[in-house]
Amino acid sequence: MEALIHHIVAHYNYWLYIILMMIGLYAMIAKNNLIKKLVGMNIFQTAIILFYVSIGCKKGATIPILEEHGTGMGEHIIKVADYINPLPHVLMLTAIVVSVSTFGVALALAVKIYQHYQTLEEDEILMRLREK
Repeated sequence: MEALIHHIVAHYNYWLYIILMMIGLYAMIAKNNLIKKLVGMNIFQTAIILFYVSIGCKKGATIPILEEHGTGMGEHIIKVADYINPLPHVLMLTAIVVSVSTFGVALALAVKIYQHYQTLEEDEILMRLREK
């Protein structure tokens, strides 16, 4: 039991990401208001981005910039384990741009839906669509 508690405390950030993901998933599935669904989607995306940035970090590692101190290539041995992999961070920068763009387009669509139906409640919009 003590080992389980130690494991949970040692990896608290992953538990927070799971909680954020579940909050976002709940909002997308359970809420009827389109804006609440969009905010839930944004929370879910943010949790995924935080998770990937978190797994890209390495304690005691440095950025992967090599300085040339000698004239030949055989003078220094590069230890890959001493460097942080920048790929997850670069991919998450792209994901942030996509997330913001998706949220902006979705909000613009929500404005158009509101202008047409005078509501953002999913049930009312579906009811009005069935009546036509």
